[in-house]
Amino acid sequence: MVTISPITLSGTTFIAVTVDLPKTRLVTIQNEVGYIMCGALDVELLNTKLNDRKILAGRAVGVRTVEDLLSAPLEAVTDHARTIGVTPGMKGEDALLTFAAHHAKTRCDTQSTSSRAT
Repeated sequence: MVTISPITLSGTTFIAVTVDLPKTRLVTIQNEVGYIMCGALDVELLNTKLNDRKILAGRAVGVRTVEDLLSAPLEAVTDHARTIGVTPGMKGEDALLTFAAHHAKTRCDTQSTSSRAT
C-alpha cells in the first residue's frame, strides 16, 4: 500500500509518502527542493555519482512512520544539504524547515535579481 498525505510544519506544507513493501516500509517527506527518508536512502550514491545534481536530502534509520521520521535524528545528509546548514544529528523536522527556508531565500533572491534586470 502507498499512502500520500500533506503535512504542515510551521505553516509550510510538505508531502509525506509511505510505501509498504514485503518485510519493510519506505518513509519519505519532501518539499520542492529536498527530502528526508528512512534508512533505504543511499546518501553515498547521492554524494558521489549524483553529486552534480546538488540534491538536498537526509537519512534517518530505524523509523517506521512519518512521525518517527520527523522526530528522529538524521544519521547522514548529502554534501549539498550540509552547505545550507543541515547536519547529521539534526531532527528530521528541523532539516525540512531548513530546506523550506533555503527554498524561500532562493526564491526571493531570484525574484530580486529578475526585478533588477527589468
